[in-house]
Amino acid sequence: MTPQLLRATLFHTPRDPFREERALEAYADGALLIEDGAINGCGDYGAIRRIYPDVPVRDLRGGYLLPGFVDTHIHFPQVRVLGGLGYTLLDWLEHNTLPEEARLADSDYAAAIAREFVPALAAHGTTTALVFGSHFSHATALLFEAAEAAGLRVASGLVLSDRMLREELHQTPEQAYRESTELIRRFHGKGRLLYAVTPRFALSSSEAMLEVCQTLLAEHEGLRFTTHWNENVREIVEVMRRFPWAEDYLSVYERYHLTGRNAVLAHSVHSTPAQLERLAATGGAVAHCPCSNAALGSGFFPMQRHLQAGVRFALGTDVGGGTGFSLLKEGLQAYLLQRLAPEPYLLRPDQLLYLATRAGAEAMGLQEETGDFRPGKSADYVYIRPAACCPLANALDQAGSLERVLGWLFTLAGADHIEEVAVAGRVIHRRECKPLA
Repeated sequence: MTPQLLRATLFHTPRDPFREERALEAYADGALLIEDGAINGCGDYGAIRRIYPDVPVRDLRGGYLLPGFVDTHIHFPQVRVLGGLGYTLLDWLEHNTLPEEARLADSDYAAAIAREFVPALAAHGTTTALVFGSHFSHATALLFEAAEAAGLRVASGLVLSDRMLREELHQTPEQAYRESTELIRRFHGKGRLLYAVTPRFALSSSEAMLEVCQTLLAEHEGLRFTTHWNENVREIVEVMRRFPWAEDYLSVYERYHLTGRNAVLAHSVHSTPAQLERLAATGGAVAHCPCSNAALGSGFFPMQRHLQAGVRFALGTDVGGGTGFSLLKEGLQAYLLQRLAPEPYLLRPDQLLYLATRAGAEAMGLQEETGDFRPGKSADYVYIRPAACCPLANALDQAGSLERVLGWLFTLAGADHIEEVAVAGRVIHRRECKPLA
């Protein structure tokens, strides 16, 4: 791959802005040097250009370069049930989502969903995602194949359940182990693909199924683990009824050693300080899905508690339960909800960028590969360029500071402003710019 120097306004957070000062690095006239799919330099354009005077330059001034977004919780089979308003979690599953997920038993239908899902990730700037697969192994394989063909970095897995859902979405523990093992053999570590052991949640998993999860993690190196946790009050009550021996919801997963460093638990809306302290001790992370939490009425994410306990968290879109694929929108929603939360936290633009990029990479154990623009990392980037005279462009003209520019990108930018997305320096999405009539 020919080396190239991208010139544009540039932002990234190579450090954690919740815990360190000056974590944001921003350059009004920035440069990103890409060589062999990796970042070989990042900084002020003049300084980088003096070191590399002969490298071809792509002049992208007028736009903004951000690291590729990392989505830590998103459901592949739910593309066509977005926007189902008026439900809470368990009703939404029963009436809106599980009937759709059952349709992926049909391979042709599952392939069509994969063809919609993967390009939608790229179009919204997501270059890395932790994806809930399907309850059907053939459909999960189709997702992996589509992600590999597109060049995305995806961790996913067969969704495991053996009770409480529609019968056609259940597997026996033996079937779950056999089909998961085959998917691991085919896809784990292949290119940019990783396998994630994925029980839907404890409510739909027997003790035997959770033992399967524990066994898979013990038998294969480098697997991820993801599930739902403490999303909805009624869900928690039902989990405690079905696991009467458990001290609390987290202890169900703890018994099977499922909360370690490679675990990402989605939602964590109703987690107690004691649970968060235990999760922090094992190194597990949380996927914060603010749009979904609001749309399903699940509650306010207790961000202050997570920070105080030292629990790592990043953003997830959820998709079906949320409002779309945009991590920019999730960042804005996180900001808005934290202004109103019982224990409010005033999020800054640098923190929103971190939550959409490096924090997600850290949660997935990929911080050495992606998440910021430090040299040696994969050249994963999002290039945002607003059209002239649109509200975003007009606001940016008045920004005055780079931090305000970054804040307005989260407030006003969307997929229609994302012009180009790349993974390892290879463009995986380019917006078609049509002339005005």
